[in-house]
Amino acid sequence: MFSRQRSVTQKVWLLCLTAGLCVLPGCTKKSVAQTPVDLQLKVSVPFKFVAYGDTRFHDPTDTEAANPPVRVALVQAIAGVNPAFVCFTGDIVYNGYDVNDWKTWDNETSIWREKKIPIYPALGNHDLHGDEKIALGNYFQRFPDLKNSRYYSVRAANALVLVLDSALDEVSGPQGQWLTAKLDNIPADVDFVFLMFHHPPYTSSSDVKKYGGGHSARSTEQHLAKMLEDRQTHTRARFVVFSGHVHNYERHEYGGVTYFVSGGGAAHAYPIERAPDDPFQSKQVNYHYLLVEVDHQKLKVTMNRLELNDGKATWSQPDSVEITVGAPSSSNSAAR
Repeated sequence: MFSRQRSVTQKVWLLCLTAGLCVLPGCTKKSVAQTPVDLQLKVSVPFKFVAYGDTRFHDPTDTEAANPPVRVALVQAIAGVNPAFVCFTGDIVYNGYDVNDWKTWDNETSIWREKKIPIYPALGNHDLHGDEKIALGNYFQRFPDLKNSRYYSVRAANALVLVLDSALDEVSGPQGQWLTAKLDNIPADVDFVFLMFHHPPYTSSSDVKKYGGGHSARSTEQHLAKMLEDRQTHTRARFVVFSGHVHNYERHEYGGVTYFVSGGGAAHAYPIERAPDDPFQSKQVNYHYLLVEVDHQKLKVTMNRLELNDGKATWSQPDSVEITVGAPSSSNSAAR
C-alpha cells in the first residue's frame, strides 16, 4: 500500500515538474503569448512609404556580412524620398545579440530620426541571432513603441499594416489567432491590408543555391498564403505582402494577392533562377528599395534599383505595378 502511494506521489511530482519546465522560454518559442499593440499613424491620402529589408547593419569595415556602401546609399536615398514611414522585412542587423551591430544601425540611420521618419520593423532570423533575450532587448530598445510586441498592427489612413514574426507560428497559436481576428474585422474604410514578415511565401529562389545563394519557401508561409488567397475572394480590401530573406527582388501574383520579396537592402545580393511565369524577370543582382504610393482605392509599387560603380550611384526603376481595389493588378516590367 505504501509503495503504491509513493508511486502516485512520484508521478504527481513529475507532472508538476514538467508543467513548471514548460513555462520556460525554450518550451514556448512557437506559441509566445503577448498583448500586441495597435499603432496609429496620422497621415492623409495620398501618402507614400518605403519597404525593404536584409540590410544587415554591422561593422562597416567588415565586407563579408554585407555591402556597407550600398547600405549607406540606400538609407540616404530613402531619407530623400521623405516617406511617411519605413517598413523593414527583417534582418535589420547581422547579429541581433551584438550591441555593436545595433550601434551601427543607430549611426547609419540617424538621418531618419532627424527627419522623424517612423520605422515599423518585422523580425528576421538574423535579428534573433545569439541569446534571444539579449537580441530582443537590443531590438525593442530601438523600437519602444512596440512595447515588446513581436507582431503588431499599424493603421495609416486607408491602409492597415499587419506585421508578423515568421519565427513564430503565423496561422496558429496566439499570433495566428490575432491575425485571424484582424482579418475578420477589417474596417470598412481600409482599401489595402499590407502584411510584413521575413520569410517569403513564394520565391523562385531555392535552397539549392544554384547561383550561390537562395532559400526555398517554407510550408508555414505557404499555408499563410493559401489563407490570404481564400479570403481575398470575398474581401473588398486588397492584400499586399512584403517579405525578405531572399537577397534580391521578386514579385508574384496569386489569387488576387500580390507578393513582393524585398531583400536587397545590402546583405550580399545574388542572382536567382526565376520561374518562367514570374511577372518580373531579371538575371541581375538587385540592390533596391520599394516605394509604395498609396491613393484612394489604388496604389503603385516601384522597385528602385541601385548600382554602385566606383562609388557612383546609378538608379533605375526596372519594375512597377499598380494595384486597384476590386480589380486585377497591372504591371510594367522593364527587366526581361
